[in-house]
Amino acid sequence: MSRIRLHPSGRTVECRDGETVLSALEQAGYALPNNCRAGACGECKVKVISGQFDQGMVLDMALSQGERKDGYGLMCMAKPISDELVIEYGTADAKPKLFPPRENALFVVTDRIARTPRIVELRLRPLGQPLRYWPGQYVMLGDAAAGAPPRCYSIANAPRPDGEIVLQITRVDGGPTSAWAHDRLSVGDQVRLSGPYGTFIGDPSVDSPVLCMAAGSGLAPILALTDAALRRGYRPPVTLVVSAQTRRDLYEQGLLAYWQAKHRNFKVVVTLTREAQEGSLTGRIPAILPGLFPDLSNHAVFVAGSPAFVGDCVTAARSLGAKDDQIHSEGYVSQHIPEAPPADRLMTTNG
Repeated sequence: MSRIRLHPSGRTVECRDGETVLSALEQAGYALPNNCRAGACGECKVKVISGQFDQGMVLDMALSQGERKDGYGLMCMAKPISDELVIEYGTADAKPKLFPPRENALFVVTDRIARTPRIVELRLRPLGQPLRYWPGQYVMLGDAAAGAPPRCYSIANAPRPDGEIVLQITRVDGGPTSAWAHDRLSVGDQVRLSGPYGTFIGDPSVDSPVLCMAAGSGLAPILALTDAALRRGYRPPVTLVVSAQTRRDLYEQGLLAYWQAKHRNFKVVVTLTREAQEGSLTGRIPAILPGLFPDLSNHAVFVAGSPAFVGDCVTAARSLGAKDDQIHSEGYVSQHIPEAPPADRLMTTNG
């Protein structure tokens, strides 16, 4: 048995003989970005401050010889062989450390899919190094020369080895950037992203039931968070309540149905506000929430959508006992207003 010490918080995690650092952290409720879990993508790369470990077989493209000499390792394959292994993890309170944003990273549009009459999905692949990000964060996309000032869009997928980033963009009346994305961007075009930004990532050390509420393309960051949690084996119940005006305004229903069939702890609830349909509830989420969750005092709550939607859902969750430090929200900013990244690079609020 070895001990993993997280720096700078000083918190410790027990690691069984033969267990990887990533597995031990996840069993203790902590999360590292990861994807392949086979030493091939480099997503779980961290610096080891002291102690010895068996790195196992990893690809040089994921962990260069120079990085190895500087003390870095891939935690999906690393197994401690000393009594204590000290690694860089998070901040003084052991919350995840955000990756430094990059400006104007070049990507290619590899696919575009009309998800609903007003939402287009863009799939983007990097021409250089992939952006490292936490699920739930966002990037800036635009082209000022084309009359499309940069706007904030949440990443809709968990990190992948190929670096693909998925954006789901709602057409906003009078919004020049959303119009550019819907009407002018084509497969094969090159675009520039800046990011990642934002703190809509929750606290991976929380081990409680989760309630997610989303409307419109607010589903995007919720998809990324849910994908990452389910892939790392999150065990408590996770419920996603999705609101739309009509059935035509819903998307990703196939993916959500797959997750629900594969993961017993994951449940999807759909509510429509402007039509009644078999298999769906009717009404806005704040109105139906008490019937679904009479007590939210032990839940972590994630809400994403328009500011009005987020505000109403947060108020409803609080009235059912949800604690402020367990409520995580992200609200869009209107594209009618010229927008630059906030000075502190945060779009989200906790509580």
